[in-house]
Amino acid sequence: MKLFYSPNACSMGIHLLLEEAGAPYELQLVNFAEGEQYKPPFVALNPKSKVPLLMLNDHSTVSEFPAIAWYIGRLHPQLMPKDEVRAIELFDYLIATVHMRGFTRIFRPYLFGREEDAEKVKQDGRDMIAKGFEILSPVLGDKDYILGEFSIVEGALFFLEHWARYRAQIALPANFEAHLDRLLARPAVQKVRAVEGLA
Repeated sequence: MKLFYSPNACSMGIHLLLEEAGAPYELQLVNFAEGEQYKPPFVALNPKSKVPLLMLNDHSTVSEFPAIAWYIGRLHPQLMPKDEVRAIELFDYLIATVHMRGFTRIFRPYLFGREEDAEKVKQDGRDMIAKGFEILSPVLGDKDYILGEFSIVEGALFFLEHWARYRAQIALPANFEAHLDRLLARPAVQKVRAVEGLA
């Protein structure tokens, strides 16, 4: 398999899951700074012009974070949560709300308003992220991982928590700060951060 990724993008959550799975995989950098996501040959593979994108051994591709994570979990059952319904529920909220409605407002405020509204748009994003993690804090509770044991859902939590701490400087509830510290101690996370230049 080959993962098309960009450093410190949401693809690092999939990178983590591939590393945790222990299966062979390749990495293919998509240079966002040079706009490679909008150019051939990448657009021919993914006309959505975004990462992550996973190329399978038969050269077909899977896009969208939850679908890729689910595919990896099906191949590596040790990563698949026992409560699949809760996992889908968490993926939908984390990706559709915390990521796309929250962080996108911080990183790309021009998509949500005029230039003079940028600071308000960013603050709205910060508020959405904070509220999202507050809503999920009782779900994590005092468990080590959000569904009890490490699972594919941690891939999404990893990049969001990482962005909150290191890109947006948003304080998370104490149990999510501890959750991120727990992830950062895992050898797979350490390798991902080193490879992507984030260590």
